[in-house]
Amino acid sequence: MISQIRVHSPRTLPNALEVLQERSGRARILAGGTDLMVYLNTRVYVPTEVINIWGLDELRHVRDEDDVLILGALVTYSQIIRSPVVARFCPILAEASKTIGAVQVQNRGTLGGNVANGSPAGDALPVLSAFDAEVELASTRGTRRVAFNQFYTGYRQSVMEADELLTAIRVPKQRPDERAAFYKVGTRRAQAISKVVMGVKVSLVEPATIETIQISLGSVAPTVIRASETEALLQGKALSPEVVDMARSRIMDEIQPISDIRSTEHYRRVVSGNLLERFLSSL
Repeated sequence: MISQIRVHSPRTLPNALEVLQERSGRARILAGGTDLMVYLNTRVYVPTEVINIWGLDELRHVRDEDDVLILGALVTYSQIIRSPVVARFCPILAEASKTIGAVQVQNRGTLGGNVANGSPAGDALPVLSAFDAEVELASTRGTRRVAFNQFYTGYRQSVMEADELLTAIRVPKQRPDERAAFYKVGTRRAQAISKVVMGVKVSLVEPATIETIQISLGSVAPTVIRASETEALLQGKALSPEVVDMARSRIMDEIQPISDIRSTEHYRRVVSGNLLERFLSSL
């Protein structure tokens, strides 16, 4: 039997931050519950205290603000899929959200939970990485922003302090001169944990020369990563079959995947190279 769990259900964000500060290090945050409830069901992890933030509607916003989209931590994948603002300024985030679980999971799962959970296979994370998003963290001490690409320090570890709550994700808008794509490879076409997941964004100058490129991958390292060596190789290059082949080889050398129950190290390298080749060839 699961031991008794004390549940705190704050009604406002300030109240939630107070409770988190008081219970610092002892309570687990419960948002949509799509990860935590699995842990409870399998007895992998059973916290003694939970702070249930699902009722904090102030964290459900999708805002268009100047050159960024601001998504509250409790924005669900279903909200992202339906949002006209996301569809206009970061469509691949909606594409990634459609690959996450079934409709029931999309209705409960939250973007903030995906980020805070820190799984290297998190489908939305390579999109946020490729777009150089920022994470907003709040505590009773105040609010701070952290670059998404500096947020994780290791497997399921981040710079977030024990008394901090992830409240929003700030995503720069995709510009008219930029193109982006999202790819996911899993065991099957739907409801699968990714073997390789990629988010990529590029701006081109004529004739077909790469001005800037951001390439991010999940499921190939302990955390979501940027392929910075491959980005540097492609920067300023005119696209050609030879350049595409060089980039494919470089990204296969750059990543350091492992073999596990879902896939092998070799498969992940080859698929990562193939996905990048597909994107560059499409340009």
